[in-house]
Amino acid sequence: MRIIQIVGYKKSGKTTLSCELIRAFAAEGRKVGTLKHDAHQFEPEPPGTDTWKHREAGSSATAIVSPTRTAWVLERTTSVEELVSQMETRELDDLIIEGFKSAPYPKVALIRDDGDADLLGLSNIVAVALRKPLPSIEEQAAAQGIRVFILPDPGSSEPLLAFLRS
Repeated sequence: MRIIQIVGYKKSGKTTLSCELIRAFAAEGRKVGTLKHDAHQFEPEPPGTDTWKHREAGSSATAIVSPTRTAWVLERTTSVEELVSQMETRELDDLIIEGFKSAPYPKVALIRDDGDADLLGLSNIVAVALRKPLPSIEEQAAAQGIRVFILPDPGSSEPLLAFLRS
């Protein structure tokens, strides 16, 4: 299973880029899984639904199943390593991880401006994605032997995709 992390700061375009990769890999017939880090207290279902009521009543593990989908909610945190291990049992070709900056997997750093340069200090950066040219970031990345891709518009990720496929 190929693992690719997309890291960057809030509103940098991580989800947009993740979705581009997911669509491209899925269009090739690859089975793709995703992990998403949320720094907030997300609510998986709207208040008042049956499974929300189950959780509010004290259930520590809740599942909801339909003819086409299953969702689990566990009332605990889970490490990225445990999540990756569980994904490995799903027979995936690719796993796109959005966030989890400190995790040890190959990363694409999405950098908006020079203020995001500290992302180049993360472990396992294999590529930098920019929405516009940033000469100082490009120089720093080159000095570290990291490939830089300028993706001015959503949907312009083909050069990055080709790199990640190799």
